[in-house]
Amino acid sequence: MHAVYGFVVGPLAWIAFAVFILGSIWKVTTMVRSAKAKDGQVLAYWDFTYALRSIAHWSVPFWPVNSRRHPFMTIVTFTFHICLVLVPIFLLAHVMLWDYYHGIRFFSFSEGVADVMTVLVLLSCLFFAGRRMLLREVRYVTTAMDWVVLVVVFLPFFTGFLAYHQIGPYRVMIILHILFGEIMLAAIPFTGLSHMLLAPLSRGYIGSEFGGVRKARDW
Repeated sequence: MHAVYGFVVGPLAWIAFAVFILGSIWKVTTMVRSAKAKDGQVLAYWDFTYALRSIAHWSVPFWPVNSRRHPFMTIVTFTFHICLVLVPIFLLAHVMLWDYYHGIRFFSFSEGVADVMTVLVLLSCLFFAGRRMLLREVRYVTTAMDWVVLVVVFLPFFTGFLAYHQIGPYRVMIILHILFGEIMLAAIPFTGLSHMLLAPLSRGYIGSEFGGVRKARDW
């Protein structure tokens, strides 16, 4: 078991980071090249002012009209994304690892705050799963990959929660937590999770089109 732990926190972690970084570069580069080939006029009217304006407006809850029409979905979505990004970065245990291995120290959440945020991620995943099963219009467009993404996101937080509260064999849970976290990291460029990389580009494209061409708002 000790050898397995050493492998997942050592070589496998470096492999996961390498796959994430190289895969992200490949994903963004591929998207830009595809846009040039299929829709070359995109770059012709790309405008950073309109792009950033659109990104800023869509980053604020209830500013876009569509988000005000679906308030509960907006609350869950923003809560999910905020917790999903911030917990892995500012979790005390993760910050301590950065300090131990790299001598880098920064702010961390209290254990109670991180615990609540973890539960919110788990509940959000269950909400999205229920929505995909119960709403016919959502179920119709749901693919197997959508379920894979939900599971990939759910498992690192679930096993981390179990490990923190020492539910089940701790060593097994912490290894699974690290392993599933590395799988999620490596999967980002190759699954629907890649929207975290592509969303600013697509939102900037829409903002540039609406602002520069249509002379209208997109929010």
